Amino acid sequence: MSNMPLFPVSASTISGEIDMLYFFLLAVSVFFAVVIAAAVVIFSVLFRQKHPGEVGAEIHGSLVLELTWTLIPLALTLVMFVWGAKIFFFVSRPPADAMDMTVVGKQWMWKVQHPEGVREINEMHVPIGRPVRLTIGSEDVIHDYSIPAFRVKIDAVPGKLTTMWFTATQTGSFHIFCSQYCGTKHAGMVGTVIVMTQPDYEAWLAGGRASATTAQSGEKLFTDLSCITCHKNDSSGRGPSLLGVFGNPVKLADGRTIVADENYLRESIVNSQARRVAGFEPIMPVFQGMVSEENLLQLIAYIKTLKAEPAGPAAPEAIK
Repeated sequence: MSNMPLFPVSASTISGEIDMLYFFLLAVSVFFAVVIAAAVVIFSVLFRQKHPGEVGAEIHGSLVLELTWTLIPLALTLVMFVWGAKIFFFVSRPPADAMDMTVVGKQWMWKVQHPEGVREINEMHVPIGRPVRLTIGSEDVIHDYSIPAFRVKIDAVPGKLTTMWFTATQTGSFHIFCSQYCGTKHAGMVGTVIVMTQPDYEAWLAGGRASATTAQSGEKLFTDLSCITCHKNDSSGRGPSLLGVFGNPVKLADGRTIVADENYLRESIVNSQARRVAGFEPIMPVFQGMVSEENLLQLIAYIKTLKAEPAGPAAPEAIK
């Protein structure tokens, strides 16, 4: 496809299969459009009224014909559904070893932060052959982070976090677009993904100016905002301990149990009363408007590093 005019290069592990599904859908659509258009023209000529008194013959139908034009489209749509569902589940589940990066959309730029703390604006350096997971937020309106060469895109929505991932298969520079109209300078909200070999990427990181990793910046914010005074690791604080909370079930005051993902953590910071943890008083302040989207992502990155301490071996029973 790289030589086809107006068609982006295929530069990720999933782009080839997405292209095949796209062209399959296109081929089926074109085939039936041609068949139906031809049938309309041919039948209009063959079965037209040849003189004013002519009356058409009565047709009782055909069971075989009815089954044919019912089962063939059914089979084709099932193929499309299963194929599309397979791709959807694949792109919805980033590998466990994916490198985490954060992206924040803002009129009219993309702000990227690497886990090592290096920041970029309208550029994103990534290593070839390594899965990259992006956690994406917006500071103002709805944007859409789109990388056509990788065949991935997802909305950046105010008030929530979205995720997508990819694995680049070619080195080089590839376009980033905002594919959701976001204001007067929407067309200028573009950027570049720069795919590098692993040694070149590590050399580029080493030359970056990062004073702290994303998690370390979140840890500092955790202290500066006095979160540490209530969320203590020994569960003696006025708020719940955050050790091992990410990715695990949390029982709420209204009786529900939910999994603590990025969006739950984000909502708990900006509006602590929305889904209060069972057994704790509603004393946490609301941080809506007090911390930026980048700060929220840093806090979440820090909370994700807080792992529960493994239980020690059980004490042996006393010998009677």
